Formats: sequence, structure tokens, C-alpha cells
Amino acid sequence: MVNLTPHIRPAVVADLPEIQIIYAHYVLNGLASFELTPPDITELENRWQVICHNNLPYLVVEIDGQIGGYAYASSFRPRPAYNNTVEDSVYVSPDFLGQGLGHLLLTALIEACTALGLRQMIAVIGDSQNHASINLHTKCGFTQVGVMPSTGYKLDQWVDTVLMQRPLGDGDTTPPKEK
Repeated sequence: MVNLTPHIRPAVVADLPEIQIIYAHYVLNGLASFELTPPDITELENRWQVICHNNLPYLVVEIDGQIGGYAYASSFRPRPAYNNTVEDSVYVSPDFLGQGLGHLLLTALIEACTALGLRQMIAVIGDSQNHASINLHTKCGFTQVGVMPSTGYKLDQWVDTVLMQRPLGDGDTTPPKEK
């Protein structure tokens, strides 16, 4: 029996080859990532391990045994005052676009980060014309807080960076709990 119901779960090492294929597509063909060369499996595993070591969520959505997309939260900046703020990343396989998987992943990521007691989530979106990502984040409660013009040069063009932000839990209405 084929299960076409999306299932969100934590990513495991065995998912990295499919994650690498998805990410490589965006690195090579789009402006969402400012990387120019797709990272190999070893590099993706190192990145995944850092996220896991920091007790942050790294999720995949699986449909009939295939990874339809992934999302993770990473430290926004390394200085201690940023410890309650994370940056999100969401990528959906080109084979599964338009099926709501990005919304499922980002919603699950927001819930997981809120459960961890984090207070702010930042989206750093490559390309001010990336309407799919901007609309996804807007639907999930983010507001645009800035545009940094021409911060990247990729595919023979200057590319803007859009910053969006959303509070998690109490946001900035109360002090964070000491960790």
C-alpha cells in the first residue's frame, strides 16, 4: 500500500543523500541560497551534526519513503545575547512543489523551536523576488523587517537579501528563562 500522507520527522544521517540532491538543485539553479557550489554529503553531515549538537530541530517531510523537503533551525549569530534567536531554512524538493510541504515543515519547525523556549525566528531569504519563500513566511506569521540590496552576486546578477522575523512563544514580552 502506498502512503502519500506527508510525515514529518527528525532527519537522520540516511536522509542526507536526498537532502543533498534537493539542496544542490537550489544552489545550482536558484537564488535562494548564496552558495555557488553544492556541498557534498560529508559537509552536509557536519552541518547536520552541529545543529543536532546545539539541540536544534532538523526535520524532513517524508512521502511514500521519499524525502519531499527539509527544514532546520540554526543559531542566528554566535554571540550569547543571540542565544534565544534562531534562523530557519526550508527547502522543498522540486518534485513536490505546490503541495503545501513548505508550510508543513515551517509550522513544525516553529512549534519545535517554541517548545525549546526560543523567542525569535529569523528568515534570511535570498532574492527579493523569491515570492514563494516570502509568502510562505508571511503565512507562518513572519513580518518583513528589512531588505539588504545587492548583498550577493550569483548567476550573473546582484541579489538582494530579505530579512523576516517572527516571535516564538512569549517573544520579547518577558525575559527568557535562564539556560
